[in-house]
Amino acid sequence: MKMRHVRAIAVFGIAVVALTGARGSNGGSCDNSSSSSSSSNNGGDNSSTSGGTSGGSVPGGSSSADKAARDVTIDECAYDPATKNLVARITVKNDDSTDYDYNVTMKFTGAGSDVLPMTAIETGIAVASGASAKAELTTPYAGTGDGSEYTKCEVTRASRF
Repeated sequence: MKMRHVRAIAVFGIAVVALTGARGSNGGSCDNSSSSSSSSNNGGDNSSTSGGTSGGSVPGGSSSADKAARDVTIDECAYDPATKNLVARITVKNDDSTDYDYNVTMKFTGAGSDVLPMTAIETGIAVASGASAKAELTTPYAGTGDGSEYTKCEVTRASRF
């Protein structure tokens, strides 16, 4: 009788060790798949909301900067002869659930090696949650012509806080 008891306890002990060892090492299929999908969901959540939840508290994060740049649309790039400025008119659309202030840096470029890139910066563009705001970025025209050599503008940096 003692031998049966010892064997039953040994089998029970091995089963317990095997189960707890598998669970602790993520060897079980349930743990492994739920852990994997949990990590995947966190990664998905972080990429879609990191700008929203951490953009205000973590300045300069690449995810936040990418999101801020995607929020900016260039409506027009032109030379304004009245002010002698290069002008970029933009729309900033905030689809997030948090109000943000945006900082945008615009680079004006053109054709030809004699065209010097020019930069304009606008800071503190306030955009409420779910709203859009228009802004104008300007920089003095340094040339002597009519500004037509500047044919392109692009957002080089954008952030929100």
